[in-house]
Amino acid sequence: MQKLTNRLQACANLVKDGARLADIGCDHGYVPVYLCETGKIKSAVASDVNEGPLNSCKSLVNFSGLNDKIKCVLSNGLQKIDKNEIDDILIAGMGGELIATILGACDYVKEKHIILNPMTHPELARKWLYDNGFEIINDIIVSDSRHHYSVFDAEYSGTFREYTQTDCFLGRINDYSDKEYFVHLLNYLKNKQKSGADYSAVIQEIETRINNDNG
Repeated sequence: MQKLTNRLQACANLVKDGARLADIGCDHGYVPVYLCETGKIKSAVASDVNEGPLNSCKSLVNFSGLNDKIKCVLSNGLQKIDKNEIDDILIAGMGGELIATILGACDYVKEKHIILNPMTHPELARKWLYDNGFEIINDIIVSDSRHHYSVFDAEYSGTFREYTQTDCFLGRINDYSDKEYFVHLLNYLKNKQKSGADYSAVIQEIETRINNDNG
């Protein structure tokens, strides 16, 4: 049985039961292989823009005997993936800006359930979701080794509500117990403020949430 890191396990947990998954930037293909082995998904399309990672994925799929369930595709984002093949889209392991670009280039993305794991700038991925009428469902912070990651999922609601800078940085996070993540974020925002940007509202909200969590 394929094992997953805490980060990838958190992504896999948000995939819907019985879904057909598109794993964008699949790297070695660990998530689709795990989900097929556990029977959580029906099938998967694993894609990567680079041949090296995709070949690693093909090797794992072949070794796991899942060639009939997982298709490996060389693709820039979702460009070569048929919308009728998939229900859920996972984009993990890349920056928030690139994730927003990939989502924006797909004409059927509003029909799908999306799971995102931005390695940097999750606020840019959330902003794209808000700008395009999506509703964030789960929004969690995951500790994995010495690192801390943001993982969230969303579906199109068609509601274009007003949002704030704080919404982009904190989304629907309810658990503020991972102090290291939020201390790092606070330090980042305070350093950005030195260059003239105003993140005071976000900083105040984080500090309030952390203090309440301590209480």
